[in-house]
Amino acid sequence: MRDKPPATVHNVGMTLRRLKTYAGTQGYVYQYYFVGKRGALADDPEAPATEFVFDVTSDRKLTYAVSVFLPEKAVTAWATVHGRPLTDAEQYAAAKLRLFRAFDELENVKVEGRRLVINAAVLEEALASLGVD
Repeated sequence: MRDKPPATVHNVGMTLRRLKTYAGTQGYVYQYYFVGKRGALADDPEAPATEFVFDVTSDRKLTYAVSVFLPEKAVTAWATVHGRPLTDAEQYAAAKLRLFRAFDELENVKVEGRRLVINAAVLEEALASLGVD
């Protein structure tokens, strides 16, 4: 028996996104998936930074993008204190935890939480909660 080839449309591989669920303390159950990351646009107030983009829904009807910005100055500050650079996985973990924090703290993420920032203190707190040193 042959293995099935990956799903293709017009000979282009399809990306399957893992839809995940998070129950926030505000009483909403969010579904989200990671879209990708990119350098923040040069004219963005958070630049230079890495922008992590998530698609989010709390009602399964309307999906909206949430950007989590990890400024270079926060990454540099963390690396200085800990004596090593952050890995890509650690940066993603910090972005995901910042998203979860918004789910827990904001009454209306769609209105109040479309642009989230990870400052040095939030980065330190998030990674410490994971045991990252």
